[in-house]
Amino acid sequence: MTNPKPRVSVIMRSKNSDWVIAQALAGLYSQTYKDFELLVVDSGSTDRTLEIVKQYPCRLIQIEAKSYYPGSVLNMAIEQAEADIIVFQNSDGVPLSPHTLQRLVNAFDDAAVDAALTRQIPRPEAFDWVRRDYRLSFPDAEQTPDWIRLSLPMAAMRRAAWEKHHFYTTAWASEDTEWGEWAVQNDMQIKYVPDAIIMHSHNYTLKQIYGRKFVEGEADAFIYNRKPSLGKMITGICKQTLRDSLYLLFKGNLAEAFGSLSRNITYNKAYYKGIVLGSQRKINGDNDTSIGQNNVLSRYEK
Repeated sequence: MTNPKPRVSVIMRSKNSDWVIAQALAGLYSQTYKDFELLVVDSGSTDRTLEIVKQYPCRLIQIEAKSYYPGSVLNMAIEQAEADIIVFQNSDGVPLSPHTLQRLVNAFDDAAVDAALTRQIPRPEAFDWVRRDYRLSFPDAEQTPDWIRLSLPMAAMRRAAWEKHHFYTTAWASEDTEWGEWAVQNDMQIKYVPDAIIMHSHNYTLKQIYGRKFVEGEADAFIYNRKPSLGKMITGICKQTLRDSLYLLFKGNLAEAFGSLSRNITYNKAYYKGIVLGSQRKINGDNDTSIGQNNVLSRYEK
């Protein structure tokens, strides 16, 4: 007798995540909601990640690091998943309650809901400026701000909704942003579940900030038709540095306040260069997303 298919398929992407994936997996398998399968897609881990993953019941899909393109990987994993509700949990996303998954899945009791996302709380070691950004992006409120439509550290969608619009593969990054924007433009309903809480944040280095903002700029050229503007780049540096410095000085954090200028120069310069690349690719009909991939992945230590 074959086992009935689960109601939920959890997709977890990993690479060299041994510093946190044990927490993410323990959090998942400690949930009160049990009717799920887990698919782990690993893109070439060289640390203890796979050793940890194999301690849990899951389907492990291994791909080469150079094959990791987020939209393509997610589409491939969903095609292999069995359930009608797809949950995305990053390998660095740690549920902070045993009821997180249940509360997320409960959103789909409303037949009008097509997708849902959890609230994200920064890690204890998060920088003050990171804490501020997460508090604004994932408030204890009924809705997220307009710049957060969908965020995949932990979120879910109906397979039927994904079948209407797969994750895009035009640029390397922001696959969740593009899907969320498409959903809003097509009157799909995305529900924010603020009492479904995970821990997730990054204290990015300047190198990592550059890589992340570069690929976000490239993606935004396609998603929002953004155009490169030196004026906006300079204005962004000035406004964000002033905002961050005042906030951090008020917090008494002199070290982070003094780092605001270099951080915002890096942030805005990378975003501008990414938009330049994305705009050029649009004009030329260039489908090569490897420049963005190399730009972000080469800036990580592992």
